Amino acid sequence: MKLFRMAAVLLAVLAGPAYAQMPNLNLLQEGPGKTPEEKAADAERDKAYKETLKKIPDAKASNDPWGGMRSDPAPKQAAPKASTASSVPKKKSGATAN
Repeated sequence: MKLFRMAAVLLAVLAGPAYAQMPNLNLLQEGPGKTPEEKAADAERDKAYKETLKKIPDAKASNDPWGGMRSDPAPKQAAPKASTASSVPKKKSGATAN
């Protein structure tokens, strides 16, 4: 019998912290639902909230504090174009076969 009491006490001591970590779930509603007046007030409040959000201006594209410190990248130079003289076929020099 003494062994049974000791086992019960040991079980209670070990189960205490585990019981404290369990969430308190209440699946039943605490009270009645909202009245039509409360629902209308909530809808009006949501509408006012959404209208207020539309009044907030858009954020700037970049907020870079070091943006002015950087130099602009050097413009890329175009490749030099071939002169028109090089497009004319050159005559070969030397002996020609007849």
